[in-house]
Amino acid sequence: MDDRRRTQREKVVYGGSALVSDRGATRDCVVRNLSETGATIEFGSAAGLPEQIALTIPRKARTYPSTVVWRRGNKAGLAFRTGDNCELAEQLRKSEKKKRELQRKIKILLGEG
Repeated sequence: MDDRRRTQREKVVYGGSALVSDRGATRDCVVRNLSETGATIEFGSAAGLPEQIALTIPRKARTYPSTVVWRRGNKAGLAFRTGDNCELAEQLRKSEKKKRELQRKIKILLGEG
């Protein structure tokens, strides 16, 4: 099979989550390979996966706005979108991280953590 990718993908096994709806619903997944321009991800089931998702990989501390370009069984191939949306997603990720840090500090100060 011809590999039509523009960049070489690195084989990895990273935990990830895919934002799959405007309401904030996410699905856990495993990232099987990764490059600057895309990834292959694996779910328990790829059923119901929309065309546009945001893939978050905590180990990389990044969120990738993505388009699903293929599906086979429980796997899906993603092409990362570039442009203003990427910057917005990165700002959102940083904001969410800061929020979690502040919530942990509040719990400690209140004696709950």
